[in-house]
Parts: sequence; C-alpha cells; structure tokens
Amino acid sequence: MSAKARSWLFAATGAILVCVVTAMLSWPGAALATPPKNFASEFTRSFFERIRVLGGTDREGEDAGVRIIAKGPSDVYIANNTVAPGGYSGWHTHPGPSVVLVKSGTATVYDGDDPNCMPVRYPAGSGFIDAGGGHVHMVRNEGTEPLVTVAFQIIPTGALRRIDAASPAYCPF
Repeated sequence: MSAKARSWLFAATGAILVCVVTAMLSWPGAALATPPKNFASEFTRSFFERIRVLGGTDREGEDAGVRIIAKGPSDVYIANNTVAPGGYSGWHTHPGPSVVLVKSGTATVYDGDDPNCMPVRYPAGSGFIDAGGGHVHMVRNEGTEPLVTVAFQIIPTGALRRIDAASPAYCPF
C-alpha cells in the first residue's frame, strides 16, 4: 500500500471513530451527568490528618457507641444547601459519608438502586445518612417552600466532594 493510501486510510479511520464516539454521547439516555436545578450549595472545608472519635455518653453516663474513624487524611465539609421549590440536586454520589440535617422544607430523596423509584421524605427537624462510596442518589424539593439542608461530609483528601452521575433510568426524571 502506498504512503498516500495509508495516510488516507488513517484519516478516514480517525474520522469514523470521531463520528461513532459523538453519536454514542448524543444517544438518548447516554447522558454523562444530570446537573442540578435551582440548587445552591455553599461549603466550608477543613483538613484533618486523622479523625478518631470514640465515645460519647448517654443520659445514664453509659457509652453511647459513637465511633467516627478516618484512618487517612480527610477533608471535612459543612455544606449548606438551598433548593427552591421544584429544584433538585441532580443524580450524584460522594466518595465519603454525609450526615444531612433538614433545616426547613422537606427533602425528598431518591435512591439510584431502587427500581421502583420510591421517594423517602425527610421533613424539617429530621435527617438522613448518605453512605457515599458510589451510592447514587438525588435530593428533590417537591414542596412549596425552600428546602434548606446542612450536610457534614468526610471525604478522602484531594477527592471531589461531589461526583455527578448519570440517571439510573429507574425514575422518569
């Protein structure tokens, strides 16, 4: 094969590859992420070389069994989230756990592993735990007043605090 023919073949193969990848990314349902809507987050980060919390006592002075241990360096975040009515976080995960307190409104949480897309609702004054580590979820404000949450998150140092995820396709949104 001549050098000119090889050059043409190489260029044609490259063009076909670009077209195939573009088509795959444009295909319905092939979204790489689901962005948030009417969702604002402000956060503060602090670095900890190591976290080791053992203890706490209950009202009778007994060990309450509280344990928080992070063996390696960690970034600890306090995230203040405000979600307007009809807004949502988008499907996402975190590399570490989050303890979420609902300050006002009602958080409606969808689990990416639930094929029935059943919501769990958390009203003001309650909270929930997100285990992180790849657990895909979405928080929505399906109420009529702003949803405000505060999250305490422990993330391995240097990792992204939030990782956007594609829709698990169980839910119509």
